[in-house]
This record gives sequence, structure tokens and C-alpha cells, in this order.
Amino acid sequence: MKSPYLSEIEPNKPTVATFLVHAKEVRQKKSGEPYLSLLLGDRTGEIDAKMWENVAEVMETFDRDDYVRVKGVMQIYNNRPQFTIHKMQRVDASAVDPTDFFPASERDPEEMFDELRALLAQIQNPALRALVELFLRDEEIVARFKKAPAARYIHHAYLGGLLEHVLSLANLCRLIASRYADLDADLLLTGAFLHDIGKIYELSYERSFGYSTEGQLLGHIAIGLRMLERKLALLPDFPPRLRTLIEHMILSHHGQLEFGSPKVPLFPEALALHYLDDLDSKMQCMRALIANDRQIEGHWTGYSASLDRVVLKKLKYLAEGHEEESEEAPIAAGSSPAPPAEEPPAATSQPAPARQRRQSHRADPTLSLFGEKLAKALKPEE
Repeated sequence: MKSPYLSEIEPNKPTVATFLVHAKEVRQKKSGEPYLSLLLGDRTGEIDAKMWENVAEVMETFDRDDYVRVKGVMQIYNNRPQFTIHKMQRVDASAVDPTDFFPASERDPEEMFDELRALLAQIQNPALRALVELFLRDEEIVARFKKAPAARYIHHAYLGGLLEHVLSLANLCRLIASRYADLDADLLLTGAFLHDIGKIYELSYERSFGYSTEGQLLGHIAIGLRMLERKLALLPDFPPRLRTLIEHMILSHHGQLEFGSPKVPLFPEALALHYLDDLDSKMQCMRALIANDRQIEGHWTGYSASLDRVVLKKLKYLAEGHEEESEEAPIAAGSSPAPPAEEPPAATSQPAPARQRRQSHRADPTLSLFGEKLAKALKPEE
């Protein structure tokens, strides 16, 4: 097991640790001499790192997505951690356990997949059931689906995250379909299963989370549509109009044109899928932001650029009694955190969290009448 993890490193304490290089850049100091600016990480988070001296000796020996063993110290600058590297060397990939460097779902992927398969088995429409079974019997698709993250940085950005998200979304779809008699539960559940299926090829997740060439060029919506067309080609009797509805649900699930949807949702199941997708994504974002926040003082998390807000740590707030009137959220929504140091920082003793992975989905859409009805539907009956 890797030791120490980033989350275990204490400020101002000499440390030797192994990390995965998420980003690498050679920059120049004011004197004109080079220095290294890196983003290092493991499964517990990421941290900005700088190497100020002896850069020429090591800068060509490693690259992005390599493992490196570093010796140095974590310091705090502008309330942000920064690791100052004194020595470093590349580590062969065969010498590390990749699972130490990737965040992963807390749930077992096999258990989640079995649960999802059981939900999909409830589909009664024979055409939709046949389509879903074609995907479930595809060994390559299933293997990737169990492993893929749901995003590079945003929501469910960890191994198994896509499966976890789709399972949660499928459960929400069954609940909402039971509250709205006019919703086609089979169609909604099929849309939940297939809406992000293109992400298994859009994202790369072998050494670090990124985008494949196909993902960069096409995006997961286009890739998902192509996967759908290939399976439908094996079902010549599939109803053409039902096919169009499924295609539209994949195309419109982001909800708004500015969020990447070629079309906005134009029938109830498509609208429900969008709102439930957004709900599950944002709930996971907030949970992760609270869980990963390591600020000792106060009831607020650090600022999340993707959520465009800070978040109240509710349980801590309630446990410690009512909030002092003078306490305010540390950064107002819309503000930006201070930039990292570009010259060697002066060390301080104030602890601060390692840089959080960005956890969010899209910006809040304006609530529609459906959104209000959805909130009522999710409220338990008295």
C-alpha cells in the first residue's frame, strides 16, 4: 500500500512520497532560470508542486502520467497547500499499485452492476428489453461500464463513477415514474441506462483521467448515438418512432443548448431524465465537497468553481450549535480563489486541505414547473 497518501501529509514536515504526475510545465523564474510547475496526485486528491532548484537534472526524465517519487515539504501559501520538491525521480509503473493513484467508488462494481441489471429486468416493453439486453451481453461494453468514471473532474469523477451514477439515476427514474402516471417507465429507464453510455469511450482512465482522441473529437453524446445505432442495426424490427425517442433522450439530457445539448428536452420522459440526471450529479458534487473538505475552522467548505458557491457543512454546523453571527462564508459565490505562488513561498504553520478535485455538474438551471413538481414528488408522504 502506498504511504503516505496526500491527505496524510502534514505541513512543514519533510516528506518522501510517490505521486502520479497530472500536469507538467517548465516555467521561468524572474532571473530567467527554469523551474518546474507540477500537479501531483493520488487517490486522495491533488496538489500544486514546484521544484525551484536543480531542474535541468530531472526535467527531461519524466512526463505527464508518469509516477515520480519526491522528497520535499508541503507549505501553505495564501491558505493553499503547495509542495516544494527538493529531489525527485521517475518510478516505473510496474513498481506501483495503480489503485493507489485513482479515486474509486466506495461501492463494489459487481454489486452495483447486479443491482442495475435487476432494475433493467423490470422493463416490460419487448423492443426496449431486447435493446438493453444487447448492451448487457456485450462484454467489452460491460467491462468498460463497470470501470469508467462519469467525468474527468465534475461529478462521480472516480473509477466506477459512471456505473454508480447510472444506478442512482435508474432508481430515481423508477420512483418518479411511480408518481407520474403518464410517464413511460420503460422508456425512462432505458434512457437512464443509455444517456451517458458514450463516456466509456470518451474518457481515458488507464493512467490518469482524461479524454481519448475520439472523445475530444466527438464527445460522449455523439459516441453514444453511434453505439445505439450499431445495436439497433441488429434489431431490424425495432419501432422507428421509439428509436427516435431514445435518440432524442440521449441528445437532450444536458437540458440546455449552452450546456452541450444539441436539443432541449421536448417530451416528458426526456425532461424527467434531464432533471434527475442533474439532481443526482449535483447531490454527489455537494457530498464530495463536504466530505473532502479538510478546513478545521468554520462551517463552510472552500469555494467550488464548478458549483459557483461555498457549501455549508450542515452536520458540523448543527453539532456545534448555532452559527456565530459574525461568521461568514469564506468566499462569495462568483469569486475566485487566490492563485498559486510562482516564486518560492514563505512557509506558515496554518493547515489547509490539499487541492480538491473539482466536483460539480452544470450551473443551476432555472427551475421550471416540472422542477417544482419533481421536488414535491421526492418529498415523503406524511
